Amino acid sequence: MYPVSVKGVLAAPSGEVVLLMNERAEWELPGGRIEIGESSAECLAREIREELCLDVAVGAPLDSYLFEVIPGKHVFIATYACTLQGDFNASISHEHKRLGLFHPDALPERIPPGYRASIAAWRAHGHAQ
Repeated sequence: MYPVSVKGVLAAPSGEVVLLMNERAEWELPGGRIEIGESSAECLAREIREELCLDVAVGAPLDSYLFEVIPGKHVFIATYACTLQGDFNASISHEHKRLGLFHPDALPERIPPGYRASIAAWRAHGHAQ
């Protein structure tokens, strides 16, 4: 059994993808672990609210895969398209070091391949501007 983490591909009004820098100095999509009694969409909306102080509508699933976070530690990742609801006044929580906005064609180097693939799937579904 693997822990499950739900992540969202979200664009700022500029069309840039929202990424967060974690404690391993890697860029990641916002989101987190499902709590008992939550749906994937409820979890993701809650996590983005906690991590970024933003409200989102959670849309279609984009991808799912098993990710090796560190050697020997795996997490099942499910990614979803998200749409900003309201203003973009993001502020990050203590869980991350930095907030980054990146054009989908100019993603940072230190982003895991699965997140890159989810952003590509998001673009392929017409979500990028």
